[in-house]
Amino acid sequence: MIDHIGFPVSDYESAKAFYVKALAPLGYGLIMEVTAEQTGHDAFAGFGADGKPDFWIGGEGALNKPVHIAIAAKDRATVDAFYRAAIAAGGRDNGPPGIRAHYHPNYYGAFVLDPDGHNIEAVCHAPA
Repeated sequence: MIDHIGFPVSDYESAKAFYVKALAPLGYGLIMEVTAEQTGHDAFAGFGADGKPDFWIGGEGALNKPVHIAIAAKDRATVDAFYRAAIAAGGRDNGPPGIRAHYHPNYYGAFVLDPDGHNIEAVCHAPA
């Protein structure tokens, strides 16, 4: 069910260096980084195994931001349905359904803030 999870850090470079070393014995490594220019706010580092980042840390200044969790969806229609249901249930838009090509060409996700402000995402990695 969980596709990936992310949380904020106070010092991006220090946290990244820590996790590179601490996660190595578990077979996890730095898979990708997303720059502040790409996200429009903070840089993020994605750690994982076998080429898939599923553990993310957020950039500096992110400590006052919500936790992020992404739930795997079987297809794009399910991502759309999640978004509509979450908004109808009182969630707030944090990014409508669509391609997020800065992650990869088939990354289709939707983002909603829950009542406590946590960033909940549904994501599908399959082609259309």
